[in-house]
Amino acid sequence: MADIVGGCASLAALLEVSAYPKPGNVHRVRDFPDTKYEHFLASSVSLGPKMQYIAEKSHRINKGSRDWSELGIGESILTAVNDMMKWQSGGNVHLGIILLFSPLAAAAGSVMDENQVDLDELRKSLYTIIEGATPQDSVNIYRAIDVAMSAENLGAVEQLDVTDTSSLDIILEEEITPLDIFNECGGMDTICSEWITGFKVTFTEGYPFLRERLDEGANINGATVDTFINILSEHPDSLIKRKRGIEEASAVSEKAKTIIQTGGASSEVGMKMIYELDDELRKENGSLNPGTTADLTAASLFLLLLSGWRP
Repeated sequence: MADIVGGCASLAALLEVSAYPKPGNVHRVRDFPDTKYEHFLASSVSLGPKMQYIAEKSHRINKGSRDWSELGIGESILTAVNDMMKWQSGGNVHLGIILLFSPLAAAAGSVMDENQVDLDELRKSLYTIIEGATPQDSVNIYRAIDVAMSAENLGAVEQLDVTDTSSLDIILEEEITPLDIFNECGGMDTICSEWITGFKVTFTEGYPFLRERLDEGANINGATVDTFINILSEHPDSLIKRKRGIEEASAVSEKAKTIIQTGGASSEVGMKMIYELDDELRKENGSLNPGTTADLTAASLFLLLLSGWRP
């Protein structure tokens, strides 16, 4: 069953990057100068085995009534990031997705029945897995972030800076868990917030909106684009906030809200506005790239596939 989790992870990442036009992102018809569509394809394929591994390990721990501190989710995140960098030359294309998919894959491995999972049970398991993560997991997550992200994208912090190696010693000495760390950054970064809220945006906004669009007859491309736009409309993108500030991030979200109100990808006017926003965001050389929104959209697709939906 864990192989299904791995397959769902790769397919979710592939569907996310292939959906177009997601404004400001790499997608199947537009690249960035140094990061291209094929870089995302390669990384998406590399995700599968790592998500399968963490699902298998989670399944064994659950069946053996062992302690969740044995899971080693931080090590899995670090290994997945190293594989991401090994398989393509476009740099960090999937750190956010890896941070979101790893606990989801572990939770899925512990509750999967036949070929799908009950999402309510998955979310309950998710809380347990996150609460069981250890200071050593924190260290490995820090190492993964340091491998993947530039100082520009990270932003500056006064305490426990990822680029300061002494942070790792402090984490171990003070027994700081991932939950402790993400509690500190949850107000600034939506991925951190997902870890401390049981993936609230993914479970209560992204996935339900995506499922509703599909049930209404939208194709997977249009439903994915609309899910991206809807998440962006409600949550100013964390990557834009770090690069350009909250005012510009909020301005982009207001434009996304207008697009959703006009019908999004299912309307002619909405599609015209989506293409115009894509053009506008690309003029800023990647500094207005809603990359975190793309990660949350991918997590929503991951839930959709784990629930049994297939293209």
